[in-house]
Amino acid sequence: MEKDYLSWPEFEKVEMRTGTILEVRAFPEARKPAYKLKIDFGPLGTRMSSAQITDRYTPSELIGKQIVAVINFPPKQIGPFMSECLVLGAVPDDGRISLLHPGHPLPNGLRIS
Repeated sequence: MEKDYLSWPEFEKVEMRTGTILEVRAFPEARKPAYKLKIDFGPLGTRMSSAQITDRYTPSELIGKQIVAVINFPPKQIGPFMSECLVLGAVPDDGRISLLHPGHPLPNGLRIS
């Protein structure tokens, strides 16, 4: 299988940062079940994101959870909602996304490298 490799400078352009979920709201307008998340990235401010993680996480499990997200993609309109970052997760065969998160509490906004 031929791979499409990224160069190191291309990888360095992707800003993956630590953040803490502050708020979780239902997103009934989404085509697939999703939440609207408000995430604190420390000195980089707060961002909103949509995440299709309702089958693995409850809102109470998500509040205060630290995650990893890409913050330098352009905003994306998802129905009536503007998503400002991409929360990262692993997708197993069952499709139930498991969020990526630091192994220990860290300051919000730290760059992943």
